[in-house]
Amino acid sequence: MFVALDKLENQGVRKAIVAVPETSIGGSFKTTDLTSYGFHRDWKVQEQWNLCLSGEEGKPNSRKVKAFEAFMDSDDEVIVCTHATFRFAFEEIAKKRGVEAFDDCLIAIDEFHHVAASDENRLGEILRRLLTREQAHVMAMTGSYFRGDSIPVLRPEDEAKFRSITYSYYEQLEGYEHLKSLGISYAFYRGRYISAIKDVLDTDLKTIVHIPHRGSAEAFGEKHDEVGQIYDAIGEHVGQDPETGFDLVKRPDGRVLRIADLVDDGPGRDGVKAALQAEICGPDGKRDNAADRAKVDMIVALGMAKEGFDWVWCEHALTIGYRNSLTEIVQIVGRATRDAPDKRHAQFTNLVAEP
Repeated sequence: MFVALDKLENQGVRKAIVAVPETSIGGSFKTTDLTSYGFHRDWKVQEQWNLCLSGEEGKPNSRKVKAFEAFMDSDDEVIVCTHATFRFAFEEIAKKRGVEAFDDCLIAIDEFHHVAASDENRLGEILRRLLTREQAHVMAMTGSYFRGDSIPVLRPEDEAKFRSITYSYYEQLEGYEHLKSLGISYAFYRGRYISAIKDVLDTDLKTIVHIPHRGSAEAFGEKHDEVGQIYDAIGEHVGQDPETGFDLVKRPDGRVLRIADLVDDGPGRDGVKAALQAEICGPDGKRDNAADRAKVDMIVALGMAKEGFDWVWCEHALTIGYRNSLTEIVQIVGRATRDAPDKRHAQFTNLVAEP
């Protein structure tokens, strides 16, 4: 945000385009008050140009692609969209006006490891066209510079055009006001992982649980059944909040937990995602910390709530099963390392089968 605003203000950039892998990550780039903290300008994204709020993805003639084209014709400066929308919109605009339509624009690509140096990677091919022309500003953002496969993110000649800036977890924690420590641990189970859930899941902590990948040795049934058994280990499922779609699970002590199920990919998931992204604010327009923290107690996910997912209240990331990719682990750890009031410690636990 700060870099984009400086470029818009002082470096001759006319538009800032922020592209994220999935819609849930777009919430990290919503309108944000920066002037209250000493910056000269707020980050403002008009709702019509936040293309991560709703709608279909991955179609060349979708409403979002048309909206992106309208943004490029407008006088507004900031748009947030997914990688898919950016890819299709770029192709449409470049076909009509050439790559020069993106001259003097900042292209900020979040989770940059989705780019690949191979010819088959469309995002990588678009990036090379922009770098070859050398008229756009490109910002690459990622928590891990590795893709999880053997393909490099950038070709050497393209990488040489970037200035690298590394920001470690230690530097991140040093700059925080509240969060001061991070714990990383392993726990082990025999048989099925559900037998050890009670031992590693502290339901007093705000927690993201990632169940095993489908087809892995740790997965023992249908994904919905596994979520149900996690609920049973916590207590009794007593219903669903009609406004948010969060599941309500009562512990033995009577406390009812509000749990967001992101494993269920049915029609109700968009409502759950929207409820998670909606920040609860007070009369002054700023976040109501107590209310926003109480909104949800736990998130259960499979492929979501990893890279770029922003839930500042997360205190514990519990990942079940081995992960072959260090990039994936780094991304999950990052879900717990957000600074928030009354949050002194963050914990990552990997629950795996006994060797």
